[in-house]
Amino acid sequence: MTNKPEILELIAKYLNNPDDLELKSQVDSYRTQSIENEAFFKEIERVWLLSGQSAILASIDQNKAALNFQKRLSKNTQSAPVKKAKLRFTKLTRWAAAAVIFIAVATTAYFYSTGGISGKKIRPYASDALPGSNKAVLVLADGRKVSLNDINNGDVLKEAGLSITKTSDGQLVYTVSDIATGKVNNSNLNNALNTIETPKGGVWEVKLPDGSSVWLNAASSLTYPLSFSKGQKRIVELKGEAYFEVKEDKLHPFVVKTIKQEVEVLGTHFNINAYADEATVKTTLLEGSVKVASYQAEHEPEILKPGEQSILTAKGFDIKQVDVDEAIDWKNGYFMFNNEKQESIMRKIARWYNVQVEYANPSAKEVTYYGSISRFENVSKVLRKFEQTGEVRFEINNNKITVYKEDNE
Repeated sequence: MTNKPEILELIAKYLNNPDDLELKSQVDSYRTQSIENEAFFKEIERVWLLSGQSAILASIDQNKAALNFQKRLSKNTQSAPVKKAKLRFTKLTRWAAAAVIFIAVATTAYFYSTGGISGKKIRPYASDALPGSNKAVLVLADGRKVSLNDINNGDVLKEAGLSITKTSDGQLVYTVSDIATGKVNNSNLNNALNTIETPKGGVWEVKLPDGSSVWLNAASSLTYPLSFSKGQKRIVELKGEAYFEVKEDKLHPFVVKTIKQEVEVLGTHFNINAYADEATVKTTLLEGSVKVASYQAEHEPEILKPGEQSILTAKGFDIKQVDVDEAIDWKNGYFMFNNEKQESIMRKIARWYNVQVEYANPSAKEVTYYGSISRFENVSKVLRKFEQTGEVRFEINNNKITVYKEDNE
């Protein structure tokens, strides 16, 4: 089977009817024919799940969306791969049209809101902003600050019993030695704290003294001891967002403290979003198990299972199943949106591109989107994708972005 519309129709039907053995057999046969086929299926499946499956499809006028999308493809759309495909939308079923639309959302970053698609004339931006990169400052125990992106690979600091090294891929590695020989007082290292701070537009990876790895998102900080005490919990403090891969140590639980909660694990992979400007604290578990506990006594602690996310609000914890890829999109180099409001998205953009955001129309904050786009595009290209929905438009002046709600009446 090589006809793209027929393949899309088959996969869309299967995703909507996963228990149909005949459909499953046909799809499996297609997937095993080549690596490209498997990748094609996975992309459809990922966006299908991201988009809420039939729930979102029910809210879209499929015929109108397909026709509008076809019109857009016939124009100068800035996307060679999509123009080249020239899929025959008019011959697709309702589900296949949806699949084509969602594929476009994922692979070419055409965004769809509940308001439809716009063909309005593109307005030039006065300014632009580059995406973030590896940037961080290391605050040493004695208060000294080291700009990590300005130093060469190799040793950042060497003192008795301690070596901090910047590797070729940019991460920090701590090596504690000479403790066993008595040359270094371990308690001094336990009491000495370092802090990694990422600015807006910066990310960084650090390997802690116990071998655990932490990836910091933009505008975040992690405080930790130079050595974890034997027989004690491994305690670190987080502001902002970070992804943790904790080295297993059943005798020394790993604890992440934030402004509103703490997370305790023995060894696992998880993400915490605890920005001060967000109304909630989100903890997403990828592997193992974690215990989340609020500092409010009336909130009962919760144990998360893989694929679950805790959302801490003033009322306590709300636990739900999530797409973990969406939770760590930033680490994987993407912005992913699953019925996410413009206001929430623009907070992410402000941190990553180091820009200010203001709204000319408060109603623009409420527009919602599904889709994904690379974090390594200039901000102008990202904003163009939102404008293609016809719901909003933007102005960029120096480092300020103004959001306008379009009048579609």
